[in-house]
Amino acid sequence: MRSLLFVPGDSPKKQQKGLDCGADALILDLEDSVALDAKPHARTITLEFLKAVGAQAKRPLLIVRINALSTGLTEADLDAVMPGAPDAIMLPKAEGGVDAGHLAAKIAVREAEGNLPDGGTRIIPIATETGRGIFGLSSYAGATHRLAALTWGAEDLSADLGAETNRLTDGSYADPYRLARSLTLFAAAAAQVDAIDTVFTNFRDDEGFRAECVAARRDGFTGKMAIHPAQVPIANAVFAPSPAELAKAEAIIALFAANPGMGVIGLDGEMLDRPHLVRAQRLKARAEKLAE
Repeated sequence: MRSLLFVPGDSPKKQQKGLDCGADALILDLEDSVALDAKPHARTITLEFLKAVGAQAKRPLLIVRINALSTGLTEADLDAVMPGAPDAIMLPKAEGGVDAGHLAAKIAVREAEGNLPDGGTRIIPIATETGRGIFGLSSYAGATHRLAALTWGAEDLSADLGAETNRLTDGSYADPYRLARSLTLFAAAAAQVDAIDTVFTNFRDDEGFRAECVAARRDGFTGKMAIHPAQVPIANAVFAPSPAELAKAEAIIALFAANPGMGVIGLDGEMLDRPHLVRAQRLKARAEKLAE
């Protein structure tokens, strides 16, 4: 997933606009973008959208962000949307593998009751929205087979910390949030799932958004969450391997395949070893997945 666009769960107009923007995934939001008294209506609208779009041959992945386990709203959210067979559930304010496991159990019950494929609904925790969540990052590895990716959040984390802001005057993140970002990347690698970068809230700053996408891909993130359809084409372009990158990756893979007994191989004046091969294989796999 290169681009994951948030759309409010209570807005059919914005859901349709999101569907037409080319995002790899839509995050149908029942949490922060929906007022408390509007949540029942948002659940109904979200279910209708899931049923209408889920049957389409070509569509983005459909992810529902439910309310946090601590809110008392999780059960009602799942009861409402699971009949629509979402591709994944996004868990906000997750605080470790135990939370992911609890959610997995709730999903399994509803899959069984609704005759849905066992294990078909994946889980994507937002893993750094609380201080406690930072200390639970290492526990996602092995927590549940439903884990599809990990992402991080800076806005709720700054509120939990009591911070005045999460960014410096030059637009870069302050140290606590840079740490949270890096630890999420490590946690995703440990759990062997994709790492998704957080949102960029100034949706009118295309260059700022592009710069964060470029930095995220450089460091190992495979995609970025978006809050506006205008951000989607930028994320799609940045996180898609270019033809030149793919050609080089294929050349590296072919070279190692032709020389299975060699640990180090030269290509175009560069000495390559196993880490280069692994990166090439991952890039090719990502390109093939996007092509599907």
